[in-house]
Amino acid sequence: MSLRLVCATPLSPKAFLQESLLGRCLTSTFRDVSLTLHLFPHNTEPLARCYNSVIFQAGGGPDDTLVFLHDDLCILDLFWTETLDAGLRRFDLVGLAGNTRRLPRQPAWAFVDTSWAWDEDHLSGAVAHGAQLPLRLKRYGAPLQECKLLDGVLLAARRSVFLDHGLRFDERFAFHFYDMDLCREFEAKGLRMGTVPLSAAHGSAGRFGAPEWRAAYRAYLEKWGEPMADAQAWASPNSAISPVSPA
Repeated sequence: MSLRLVCATPLSPKAFLQESLLGRCLTSTFRDVSLTLHLFPHNTEPLARCYNSVIFQAGGGPDDTLVFLHDDLCILDLFWTETLDAGLRRFDLVGLAGNTRRLPRQPAWAFVDTSWAWDEDHLSGAVAHGAQLPLRLKRYGAPLQECKLLDGVLLAARRSVFLDHGLRFDERFAFHFYDMDLCREFEAKGLRMGTVPLSAAHGSAGRFGAPEWRAAYRAYLEKWGEPMADAQAWASPNSAISPVSPA
């Protein structure tokens, strides 16, 4: 398979390779893996715009595997290309972690509501957290389950799925909710999504509840016809909430 990695980073190309988790693992452990890296350095554009430019650029084949991932993700799986390929034979869109159900006004793939209650019985996949050893492993649930929502830290699909079904990332979502919105678009097309057992470590926490997150949440709800409640409850609205362990 032709593998294309798509990553946007605020770093320069040199700093990406030397400092970011993704850059360091690609230039060391996986430097012999045959792939094309589409890097957007010094990026200030919405992730969705960067991702779409690769989906719809001239050249490349419809069966190319597109992997959209964050620059603070370190791939730990020696057989990750085979794992992705096997997952995409079963699902149209795959990720590392997700939720087997979707609820009205759900604020993130792992949470039920804005009190940040975990949807523990419906989660799938696993991700390690941390930028250095020892890593903190979180097993959300059994992998290879069909999901309604996937975490955007890594998303992979065949390019043909986007082209054949008229799918794209919604560019109104700069960083937050682009992943949940894409999953809903896939669901609306009757496509299958699921998690794969691919070992990786994520170096940062989410910024759920931050002002820019709230603006994106409102836009997401408006798009899908789920108005935000007038008396919306918020827990720890300006703190980083990390999906590491239910607490």
